Amino acid sequence: MSKLTFPLLSLFLYLLITSIPFLVISQNVDTELDILLKLKQQLGNPLSLQSWTSSSSPCSWTEISCADGKVTNLLLSNKDISVEIPATICDLTNLTILDLSFNYIPGGFPRAVFNCSKLQRLNLSQNYFVGPIPDDIDHWLSNLKYLDLGANNFSGDIPPAIGNLTELQYLYLNSNQFNGTFPKEIGNLANLVELGLAYNGFVPSTIPVEFGKLSKLTFMWIRYANLISPIPDSFANLSSLEHLDLAVNNLEGSIPDGLFLLKNLTNLYLFRNKLSWEIPQKVEALNLVEIDLAMNNLNGSIPEDFGKLQNLKLLSLFTNQLSGEIPPSIGLISTLKTLKVFTNNLSGVLPPELGLHSKLEHFEVSTNHFSGQLPENLCAGGVLLGVVAFSNNLTGEVPQSLGNCDTLLTVQLYNNKFTGEIPSGIWTAVNMTYLMLSDNSFSGELPSSLASNLSRLEISNNKFSGPIPTGISRWVNLIVFEASNNLFSGEIPVEVTSLPLLTALFLDGNQFSGQLPTKIISWKSLTTLNLSRNALSGQIPTVMGSLPSLSYLDLSQNHFSGKIPSELGQLKLLELNLSSNQLFGQIPDQFDNLAYENSFLNNSNLCAVNPVLNLPNCYIRPRSSKKLSSKFLAMILVLAIAIFIGAAILTLLAFRGYQRKKQKRDLATWKLTSFQKVDFTEANILASLTENNLIGSGGSGKVYRIVVNHAGEFVAVKRIWNSKAFDEKLEKEFVAEVQILGTIRHSNIVKLLCYISSEESKLLVYEYLENQSLDRWLHGKNKRSSSAANSIHHAFLDWPRRMQIAIGAAQGLCYMHHDCSPPIIHRDVKSSNILLDSKFEAKIADFGLAKMLAKQGQAHTMSAVAGSFGYIAPEYAYTTKVNEKIDVYSFGVVLLELVTGREANVGDQNTSLAEWAWRRNLEGKPIVDCLDEGIKESCYLDEMTTVFKLGLICTSTAPSTRPSMKDVLQILRRISPRNYGEKLGSEFDVTPLLGNPTYLSSYRRSNRVSDDEYDISLDYSV
Repeated sequence: MSKLTFPLLSLFLYLLITSIPFLVISQNVDTELDILLKLKQQLGNPLSLQSWTSSSSPCSWTEISCADGKVTNLLLSNKDISVEIPATICDLTNLTILDLSFNYIPGGFPRAVFNCSKLQRLNLSQNYFVGPIPDDIDHWLSNLKYLDLGANNFSGDIPPAIGNLTELQYLYLNSNQFNGTFPKEIGNLANLVELGLAYNGFVPSTIPVEFGKLSKLTFMWIRYANLISPIPDSFANLSSLEHLDLAVNNLEGSIPDGLFLLKNLTNLYLFRNKLSWEIPQKVEALNLVEIDLAMNNLNGSIPEDFGKLQNLKLLSLFTNQLSGEIPPSIGLISTLKTLKVFTNNLSGVLPPELGLHSKLEHFEVSTNHFSGQLPENLCAGGVLLGVVAFSNNLTGEVPQSLGNCDTLLTVQLYNNKFTGEIPSGIWTAVNMTYLMLSDNSFSGELPSSLASNLSRLEISNNKFSGPIPTGISRWVNLIVFEASNNLFSGEIPVEVTSLPLLTALFLDGNQFSGQLPTKIISWKSLTTLNLSRNALSGQIPTVMGSLPSLSYLDLSQNHFSGKIPSELGQLKLLELNLSSNQLFGQIPDQFDNLAYENSFLNNSNLCAVNPVLNLPNCYIRPRSSKKLSSKFLAMILVLAIAIFIGAAILTLLAFRGYQRKKQKRDLATWKLTSFQKVDFTEANILASLTENNLIGSGGSGKVYRIVVNHAGEFVAVKRIWNSKAFDEKLEKEFVAEVQILGTIRHSNIVKLLCYISSEESKLLVYEYLENQSLDRWLHGKNKRSSSAANSIHHAFLDWPRRMQIAIGAAQGLCYMHHDCSPPIIHRDVKSSNILLDSKFEAKIADFGLAKMLAKQGQAHTMSAVAGSFGYIAPEYAYTTKVNEKIDVYSFGVVLLELVTGREANVGDQNTSLAEWAWRRNLEGKPIVDCLDEGIKESCYLDEMTTVFKLGLICTSTAPSTRPSMKDVLQILRRISPRNYGEKLGSEFDVTPLLGNPTYLSSYRRSNRVSDDEYDISLDYSV
């Protein structure tokens, strides 16, 4: 061997040896590349993974992280994955982090991940997983440090095996459908830092004492989880705890005093429970930022030590039984933004320095016993949104400083003892919406200009004087104007009639004189007009008979004269009072019934033809010379009538005998098929199908309301006729409704009791819902004969009730889309197909157009486009292949109806509501300007704005960018309090818009999920 050969051989061996690791690494990368490409194929080749190709290294892909050339992190969040997780995923043997959140993955808990032996972080949140968590999860995933299964459909019990995952630091099981228990063994997770069990329907459960052993826990979130009994005293041992949220449960008893000694505690949410407790006066948790103990049974006084909380932003103690004064030291806290202590038994003087040292935003102290004056500096920080101090014993004048507070949305000072004039700036505050000053001793005159956004002005029972200014024509957004029982005088100017949105006008009990305007410019929305107890004179203007919405009219105790215009009879008045005037002549025939028996008192010259009311007969009696002839004719008439009645009775008896025989034959042709237990027969139903019981009709037939038993219970009967022209179509509709409704059992879907069929027609018998359809209430179309339906539909449908309806309807549709197998598409979701029971719980109705999907995730071909204008999804125009997203679109329109008060087919310039809302948003118009003026209250603006945004997302042109009904339901639930009749103020759980990454230009969700740590930022330019 030459001298040169040996060095070359050595060099070759050296290169061979040193290259072995690289060859091994290359082999690993190639192997994992194959695995990932196979995984991509098994996931359905989603468009979001187009960058996964064999021409590049996996370690360079956005969704992949590597260590030493090996795949360790697989981040597949928001990738539109809709298939079950394949076992291939665990062929990545070094996988430690797996994130599959915000997808549409179905099926049970993915046992495929059990083979990922090194897995430390698993995020399966925001998917469609169902069923229980496996009891043996601890045997397979023992290395887990982070587990997030939130926002799925997991159910059953949370297994005790969770407590054996001793490495766990973060555990989120919130927002599922767990309907069993959660285990005390969670208390064994000594390393646990954050725990989320909120928004689950557990059986009534006590909080395990063992949870007090979680010494490292900083975050506990068990809101809305059916908790009962007291909070364990062991919670005083949670020395690391920063965030405690046990709100909206049924906790009773006292709160451990030790909670206020936890020095790391920053957020304490225990609102809406049944806690009976006196807040301890000693507070050492000096880092507290938010305290919300509202809607409990707390007693005692507000601790003086609260004044030491120099980081405090929110103090919410409303609806309790607290007494005593608000400690003056609270007014010195420089960080305080929100003070809500309304509906308690508090008294004394309000801290005079409130607002002086901090930028106060919310000040709500109503329904207490406070005395003295309002603090002078409430708006010193320049960001105050509202002063809500009604129903107290406050005195003095309104601080002049409030007149310089342009940020004010509402001032509610009614039912106090205020005096003096209102600062001029309050009348004109640019953002003012509600100004409610009734039941005080305010004086002065009305200004000629008001805030342009003012929708409600209530100043009754004060000492305001002077005329109504002609500048009232500029109050164009005013909806309610109540000025009863003041000292106003002069004539009522015609400019009052130019307010286009006005629904209620109360000017009774003043000193107005002169005649009413004979010209009405814009009172198309007016439902209530009360001008009683004034000195008005002249004739009642004929033009009043042309007011299309008027339901209440009170002109009593004035000096009106002349005849009652016959045009008033054209109005559908629920109440009319023209008493104590100087009217004469015949009353309109429409008013001559007992519904108006007190409407014409103390008008001695009024009469009626053939009167029903206690009024003289307007008929001129015959002269006495014809009395004999009249008596003779009367006798002949009586005799003729007797003969006629006798013949009629005989004929009727014969006819009834024939009818009984025919009815027995006819009943034999009818067949009743029952889906529920019913206490009536087909004969009961058939005998009541009369015009007197008709309550509606449509393209498929007529609907009747029928009494079915002696208790006066009703059912609704939909009759579908079989005709030659529509026989096949109606038969399909009938079969569809029966097929679907007969098998559905859900509280938010109308209940089909039975159906009755014959060759001629078919009858669907439903439960009867007292409040009929949503559109009748929402758009002023309610035709109930009971009290004041047309004029007070907004009062009934306030915002909490609208949210209740939205959530109920969403629950029904969510059940159809996600819990029925196969899923159901309704195809005609609209406000007239959302029915309301006596408690205004919503139920989805009219399944005549519904179809079942043949297979999960696949579109279904429809033979024809169906639906209603304004609600029809745009893809209907160019394809007959549809999926659940068409219902989402229609429901989005319903959300826009609820929040704007507009009808679905009316935007402007021949556009639909959805088109109008999108254009307004794209033009950058403030959302608050789109909201229904009748319910636009400052404390609900955040909720209403979010629902408006959600309506826009649901009505997106592209079906793929609309959320699922499951996502929509979760959002609605989290921005609404549990008890819809009550309100938690302005604090909401706002969930990001699930499943719509296209529209999220900014989305932050930290693990510390407090009320204000959810952020929605929508980009509608997509």
